[in-house]
Amino acid sequence: MPKHGKKYREALAKVDKAKRYTVAEACALLPETKTAKFDESVDVAVRLGVNPKYADQMVRGAVVMPHGTGKGVRVAVFAKGDKAKEAEGAGADVVGAEDLVEKIQGGFLDFDATVATPDMMGMVGKLGRILGTRGLMPNPKVGTVTFDVTKAVRELKAGRVEFRVEKAGIVHAPVGRISFGADKLRENLMALLELLIKLKPATAKGVYMKSVAVSTTMGPSIRIDPAEVLAQFAPK
Repeated sequence: MPKHGKKYREALAKVDKAKRYTVAEACALLPETKTAKFDESVDVAVRLGVNPKYADQMVRGAVVMPHGTGKGVRVAVFAKGDKAKEAEGAGADVVGAEDLVEKIQGGFLDFDATVATPDMMGMVGKLGRILGTRGLMPNPKVGTVTFDVTKAVRELKAGRVEFRVEKAGIVHAPVGRISFGADKLRENLMALLELLIKLKPATAKGVYMKSVAVSTTMGPSIRIDPAEVLAQFAPK
């Protein structure tokens, strides 16, 4: 949507650019900034005081959103034998071993997330260029390289969101859809922010959570007060 469109201008007028909103205020304001006819997704951008160039300041993880993301997730699982059957039973959309690797090498990418049992990683490694550039590579750090394929598949289906800090120190993640309403969006957002605070690297100096902003797909961003977020999770 053009930034000068009438609906966008109307939405922008509802947001006080000089204000830092509480999480509850921002989530209550989000539905008023909706500008499209479709059910817009809601995303958050969090700027952290880290330098991801250094391995010990890389912030990455995964959170299961309490209310899901409102988006269907197609899961591909690399597994054999009983583990392949287990993946199918858990609701995986595509399951395979060498055959799946070949299929992907041939251009098949009809999935949104992957899981692999550890014994399959030698084979899956051949897909590094294809899956890695799309953020689809299974990773033990976020629980997608595991023998517990049932748990991994069910979490992904339930709205598990993986995130990692980008070069500029920003974490982007979806937190739901505008139709969720203020309370569900707030609970999803708080689940992510709480985990980000827990993942603060010991080597990160100065202000850790520098800025937080939420927005709908087509709407203006609403800035949240990071101090208010941190205060909610400070040790009592």
